[in-house]
Amino acid sequence: MDKNEVPNWLLSLEKEDIEFIKNFVINSGSLKEIAKYYQVSYPTVRLRLDKLIQKIEVNDSIESEEFIGFIKKLSIDDRISLEDAKLIIDKYKKEVRISE
Repeated sequence: MDKNEVPNWLLSLEKEDIEFIKNFVINSGSLKEIAKYYQVSYPTVRLRLDKLIQKIEVNDSIESEEFIGFIKKLSIDDRISLEDAKLIIDKYKKEVRISE
């Protein structure tokens, strides 16, 4: 997969979130196994998963917005750098959250 094809919701995740997803997949989606791995309770893992789901849903819905698509297209066309595109999109997301 080309780096320009990576979904924005994935790029917006923290390193710990991606590590959690990796461990979740490796453990066949077993929350019990994840709880053992992180040495925490099942409800703690469930809460973390729920928060991660919400984060992905928010970023995925924002992804479909026209402005973000425009910025991504500028980056794909090499009119702005990928790093600048990420900064602009992150700033936009923060502004959208503040106004809601």
